[in-house]
Amino acid sequence: MDCFKEVTQEGSETNQHNVGCSICLHAFSDLSHVPAVTFMCLLKHCYVYGTHKASSKFRIGQQLVKMALHNAPQPGPFTYVVQCMYIAPLLGKTYAEGFSHMLTSSLRHLKSVEYVQKDFFEAKHLAARLVLDILASVVPHENRILVKLLETFDVQLRDMAHALYGSELDDEDLVKAREHLKQYVKCFMESESYVAAVAMITRFSIQCCDESFLIKLIESNQFEVAEECATFMGKEMICFIIEKYLNMKMLKSANKLVKEHDLTEEFPDVNFLYKESLVKKLAEKGCWDIAEVRAKKETKLMEFLVYLAMEAGYMEKVDELCQRYSLEGYVDSLVREEIFCGSEYLDLKTLGSEEIVWVDEIDGLLNATSYIEGCKIIGMDCEWKPNFEKNIKPNKVSIIQIASDKKAFIFDLIKLYEDDPKALDSCFMRIMCSSNILKLGYDVQCDLHQLAQSYGQLECFQSYDMLLDIQKLFEGATGGLSGLSKKILGAGLNKARRNSNWELRPLSQNQKEYAALDAVVLIHIFHEHVGRQPQFGVSEGCKVEWKSHIVSRVNSGRRLLCF
Repeated sequence: MDCFKEVTQEGSETNQHNVGCSICLHAFSDLSHVPAVTFMCLLKHCYVYGTHKASSKFRIGQQLVKMALHNAPQPGPFTYVVQCMYIAPLLGKTYAEGFSHMLTSSLRHLKSVEYVQKDFFEAKHLAARLVLDILASVVPHENRILVKLLETFDVQLRDMAHALYGSELDDEDLVKAREHLKQYVKCFMESESYVAAVAMITRFSIQCCDESFLIKLIESNQFEVAEECATFMGKEMICFIIEKYLNMKMLKSANKLVKEHDLTEEFPDVNFLYKESLVKKLAEKGCWDIAEVRAKKETKLMEFLVYLAMEAGYMEKVDELCQRYSLEGYVDSLVREEIFCGSEYLDLKTLGSEEIVWVDEIDGLLNATSYIEGCKIIGMDCEWKPNFEKNIKPNKVSIIQIASDKKAFIFDLIKLYEDDPKALDSCFMRIMCSSNILKLGYDVQCDLHQLAQSYGQLECFQSYDMLLDIQKLFEGATGGLSGLSKKILGAGLNKARRNSNWELRPLSQNQKEYAALDAVVLIHIFHEHVGRQPQFGVSEGCKVEWKSHIVSRVNSGRRLLCF
C-alpha cells in the first residue's frame, strides 16, 4: 500500500491529517467492516489530496481500488461496487463519472476469479435494479455509465425482468420487460443518445429501429454504433450500411464490413476499389515505393499506379514501372496528352527562374555563397531520402536548396561534408547567421531539426538570424506548401517526386526542378503577401505583421530571440 500512502499523504500539513491518512490506510487494507459510503468518502479524500495530474491520479486510484477489492468487501466485490455506484452521484458531478468508471473497470480482472463467481451472479440482479433506477432518473448517472454497467455486469433481459417482477418469471414477463425498456430506448433515440439506445437495443433484442434510424446514426458520424445496430438488424441492413459507405467514398469501412460479414458475393468490387483508393492516397502523398508494394500482386492495380504517375507528370516513374513490370503495351493504349495535367501546376519557367546550379565542389560552394550574400531575400528547403519503416532513424539530409527569385542553388550536402566539412560550415555560417539576408522557409523548424540531426558536428545548422517561416503567416491555410501556393499564387505544386530517392546521383533533371521550385516559390508567396498589405500592414487572415514572425537563434540553441 505504499503507493496509496503516497497519494493520501501528499499535501498533509497537520498531525490530524496524518491520523486521517492512517485511518484511510487501515480502512482500505480491510474492507470487511467498511460500508460502501465510507469507502467512497475515503476514495474522494485520497483523490482530493493527491498532487499528481488528474490522469495520473485516476490511474493510481484505479490500481488502489483493484487492490482494495481483494480485501474482503462484504458480501463480495461486485455487490460492493453496485452499492458504491449508488453513492457516487452524491459526491458531485466532478467525481461521480470518474469514480464510476474507476470502480467498474477495476472489476474486469475479478470476473475470472473463482471465489467471487457467486457474488457476480447475485450482483447482476442488483446491477439490473440500478439500471432501472438510472433509467427512471432516481440515480443520476450519465448514459455512459449506464452502458458501462450493462457491459460490466453482463445484464440480460431476464435480469431486468427479475428486477421488475421478481424471481418467478415466465415468457410473458420477458415480453413485458422488453416493452418496458423499449420506452426508454425511444426516449434515448429522440434525445439523440444513440450509444445508449443501441446498447439497449442489441442487448435486450428490442425491435424499434429501421433504415431511417441508421441514416440518423451515419449523419451523426456514429459509424461504429450504426454498424453495431445494423449487425443486430440483420444482413439486409448491413448491406444498406455498405451501400451508404460506398456512396460516401468510405471504402475502408465498406471493405471491412464486407469481410466481416462474408458479403463478397453481394459486393464483388469493393475490395478492389478499396485497394485502388489506398494506392491513390499513397501516390498523392508521394509514397510511390509503398504504393508499388501494395499494387505488386495485381496487374490492374499496377496499371492504375502507372496511370497515376502519368497523371502527375512523373514520367521517369512511368518508365521505371513499365520496364519493371512490362507494361509498355498498357501505356501505349493511353492518350498521354489527355492524362498529363502539368499545366495545373506551377513551374520554374512560369516564375521566371529557370537557372539551377548544382553545387558539389568547394569552388562552387564559395561562388554560390558570395552570390547568396548579395541577396536581400532567399528561399530555403532541403530534401532527404524517405524511410518508410517505423521506429527507424530518418536518413541524412541529402541536399539543401537556396534560391533567389532568379537563380536556385542545390547543394549536395553529403559530398560537400565528406570533402571539406570546415569549408561547408564556414560558408553556411555566413548565410545562416547573416542579419542582411531574410531567409524564408516552410515548416522550417522541421528542416533545421533534420539538418542538426544529420550534421550535428557543424555549427552552421545550430544558429541562424533573420529566419521567417512562411507557414506562420498563413496559419489557416491547408494542403502544405502546394495548398498555400494555390491559395496565394493561383496554382499548386506537383508533389509527385517529394518522396523520391534524393541520394541518387546524379539527380534527374525533374528532381532538380522539383527541389528548386520549393525554394523559389517561397519568395513569390512572400512578395505576394507583402504586396497585399499596404505599408506592411495586416493581410487577410493574418492579424500580425510579418516582421513579428522573424526569429533568430544563437549560441547553439541556448537563446531564442523574436523581433
